[in-house]
Amino acid sequence: MKSARFAASAAVILVTATLSVNQSRPALAANVPGTSCSVFPAGNIWNTDISGLPVHSQSAAWLASTGATTGRLLHPDFGGPPYGIPFNVVDNTHATTSFTFQYASESDPGPYPYGSDLLIEQGSDAHLLTVNKSTCKLYETFATNYAGPSTAGSGAVFDLGSNLLRPANWTSADAAGLPIFPGLVRLDEVQAGLIAHAIRFTVQQSDKSYLWPARHQAGSANDPNLPPMGARFRLKSSYDISAFGHEAQVVLTAFKHYGLIVADNGSNWYFTGTEDAGWNSGPYPQMIADLKQVPAGAFEAVDESALMIDPNSAVAGTVPAAPTAPSATPRSGGAQVSWIAPSNGGQPIQSYTVQGSPSGSALVSGSATTAVVYGLTNGVSYTFTVTASNVIGAGVASPPSNPVIPDARLVAQSQAAPASSRSAVSQSAAGTGGARIAVAPHAPSGAATGGPPPPSALLPQWIWPIDRPRLFTRL
Repeated sequence: MKSARFAASAAVILVTATLSVNQSRPALAANVPGTSCSVFPAGNIWNTDISGLPVHSQSAAWLASTGATTGRLLHPDFGGPPYGIPFNVVDNTHATTSFTFQYASESDPGPYPYGSDLLIEQGSDAHLLTVNKSTCKLYETFATNYAGPSTAGSGAVFDLGSNLLRPANWTSADAAGLPIFPGLVRLDEVQAGLIAHAIRFTVQQSDKSYLWPARHQAGSANDPNLPPMGARFRLKSSYDISAFGHEAQVVLTAFKHYGLIVADNGSNWYFTGTEDAGWNSGPYPQMIADLKQVPAGAFEAVDESALMIDPNSAVAGTVPAAPTAPSATPRSGGAQVSWIAPSNGGQPIQSYTVQGSPSGSALVSGSATTAVVYGLTNGVSYTFTVTASNVIGAGVASPPSNPVIPDARLVAQSQAAPASSRSAVSQSAAGTGGARIAVAPHAPSGAATGGPPPPSALLPQWIWPIDRPRLFTRL
């Protein structure tokens, strides 16, 4: 179908100012085998979990147009040779060529790695995919050698460390103007148990339009009921994959979290993987057979438009919003700071930075909403701001907290007593005729039985006696 595509060109965490903590991060697509090259940055739309995005308004129509409502099944279009698309890894010493392109106005001039040692996809598409491990550049051509050596239909070069998209309305070696390699099911990823990126697939007919991050259309009609290039689909969360083998579950889990991207015209619901002899042995023939039983009707189209920040960039989402003003409580030589998690900008929050003024700071994981800043000077007034960061970067700092003054008399306990052994504490309040304020014992938030107390259990817990305005009583 390639000829047609050119027709239309909460836990509390304690840290000091110098403590580094492990941060939760979004899963990264595996590096190109045999290299240190990532397959685009973590915040790239290819590598973004879309399981929480809303269903696209055209989902039902697009599914119907691809046969999904009439029993169409998925087809894994890969396996041992000659099935699938091979890829090559070279370095700077490899020979190169400057291709003569049929569609030169939409092709990158190169030069491209070239030679008889490089594997080319069998069949009319004749894709040549090569990664230069010295530069982490991806070179892709379509219809390679169609008119003799060093000729090709089109070609594109991608920097695997960049989020830059191709110019608007430019094709690539694929109809959608997208790279091919990042969307392949790879044997090494299935073996590792994680595919953390979207997967390329084809539809027989597409609309004469494209959706971000695609850059080119190859439609057969101006029909909004046909999916455009770049349309993204995911396997419904309700689809039960428990009966499938482990290897098939790896692929199906990727379908639920990262989905499929319409990348070319071809047979409906054919998704692409690498040409690899390894697919012919072990559990993989059964995996491929099992994946052929998945109904296309178990998918839904998603609307990822909210993730687009710049139409010319594949960056998905933005930096987190600023948290609201945090709440601070004094300690001896420190302060506890608490906040409410802000909007994450479309990507998981990896960390929070708590910054004190005039000094002091703390770094905590993205799952925390409380931190204790140590190393402060007793008797000095402090305020604190909180900044959230995700894979895109750091957001704007919150407004400052209420001011607090650390006090040496606020002696923190070194270990919390078991909740069951802690009795209620009461305190007479001045001016109340001797009335007493009772505080019931409680288990620390997140505490588990049968083990050491969690970090939150080690925090001092205080009440403020009304008749002694600058002293604390510990529970």
